[in-house]
Amino acid sequence: MRITQVEAFYLRLPVIEQRTDSSQDALIIKITTDAGIVGWGEVDGCPSVVKAIIDAPYSHTMVTGLKSLLIGENPLDTARLWAKMYRATIFYGRGGAVLQAMAGIDIALWDIKGKALGKSIVDLLGGAIRDRMRVYSSNMFQFEVSDTVDRAKHAVDTGHTGVKFGWEPFGKNEAMDLRYVEAIRTAIGDDVDFMLDVGLAWDAKTTVRRAQLFEPYKLFWIEEPLHSDDYAGYGKVSAACSQYIAAGEQECSVVGFERLIDEGGIDVVQIDLTRTGFTQAIQIAAYAKSRGRKVCNHNFTTDINTAASLHFLCAIENALVMEYCVEPGEISRNLARNPVRIADGYAHLPTEPGLGVEPRMDIIEKFLMM
Repeated sequence: MRITQVEAFYLRLPVIEQRTDSSQDALIIKITTDAGIVGWGEVDGCPSVVKAIIDAPYSHTMVTGLKSLLIGENPLDTARLWAKMYRATIFYGRGGAVLQAMAGIDIALWDIKGKALGKSIVDLLGGAIRDRMRVYSSNMFQFEVSDTVDRAKHAVDTGHTGVKFGWEPFGKNEAMDLRYVEAIRTAIGDDVDFMLDVGLAWDAKTTVRRAQLFEPYKLFWIEEPLHSDDYAGYGKVSAACSQYIAAGEQECSVVGFERLIDEGGIDVVQIDLTRTGFTQAIQIAAYAKSRGRKVCNHNFTTDINTAASLHFLCAIENALVMEYCVEPGEISRNLARNPVRIADGYAHLPTEPGLGVEPRMDIIEKFLMM
């Protein structure tokens, strides 16, 4: 079996809100083989940049677009193809958008491998330790406290046992931050886990002060209060705060996660499969386990990411909980024709070969950017 085509589809809602909401567009990867087997992947990054990295022509042996590297290759050779892509992009890659592009391709290759072998990806990763994962309802903060509270109540009413809110307008004003946190905890009660995503808004000392202020509200974790590169700051925060500190969604490499764990001292390692791929994610999870850390996914995009995350989390011992984006955008909500089943606060593992989900071509065509 050989790869005959690699395509990157940039999808975008017709109206984009000016805020940090990555559910408003998507970069979907399709890999076709001469056996008629098609694999699907996804990248959560800058879609136009990632598409350019995939489609770029050959320049020289260490500056090559990913598509030209893969045509004619055996898609089952996932580890070898990862190494080939890494070496052939070393002059402009080694991190960031290049690794993200590789991750989306890696997901599609694993999807093909599962379909070719008649196995689900969780079986390819060593077998399912569990067949479902507890999910938390992941939301953007609304610009009014009352609207945010309504979302929190809806999460509980729909069976979620955990809820998270993040990003703007949170993090700019201490008194307003306290109003949001207090109102959400009051609305959901003490038995529902409450995750707080600060959205890189604070420095280390501000984080410590806010964490002390928020102690009565029993946060399940405080997520990404600092800039992603502030490893020393994360080390200070992790040592000083009583709450768990979660981070990692912007990291793309094994080395980056090792630094975040060892220098940053984070408690919850957040891996986005659409930025690491399965090939790296398994290595990162193993390293986290060796350091006594729990793993969560990051997912604020589509059901391709949801399915990839679910296979991954069900295959590792140190999985904690699963992020599930509930933003109402049509791309994120309607892309899959057979989405992962979410019921009673759990995501249930697909049993079909590969990822177990397939995108709807009508949605791809509707939102495709030419």
